[in-house]
Amino acid sequence: MESVSISQVFNVAPEKLYQAWLDSDTHSKMTGGSAECSLEVGAEYSAWDGYIWGKNLELIENQKIVQSWRSAEFSDEDKDSILTVEIKALSDGKCELHLSHTNIPAGQTQYENGWVDNYIEPMMDYFHQ
Repeated sequence: MESVSISQVFNVAPEKLYQAWLDSDTHSKMTGGSAECSLEVGAEYSAWDGYIWGKNLELIENQKIVQSWRSAEFSDEDKDSILTVEIKALSDGKCELHLSHTNIPAGQTQYENGWVDNYIEPMMDYFHQ
């Protein structure tokens, strides 16, 4: 199994980033890909025009998002991977996002670049870094 771990500081309050991740319209605008999101534990979501899908497993408001995660590249035999997004408030009104993506099927090492190219960089633009 593969895993990815990325940290990035954003010039935005934790609650703005948390809401952006879990709101369909804002997630879509933030990443540039159509998303259907939810603020409910157990609810299904999809992102990037259906390329990614899963369920919300744990939500701690403005602090933590844990989701099961699959992409169109997973085989039917692959177990769900787990995405954990932790958001930490910083003293200057900014926040630090720590993204951990685990249980990625072996050989799918492209996800680190995918997270940077399709989430971190667009989020930096969206939040006007």
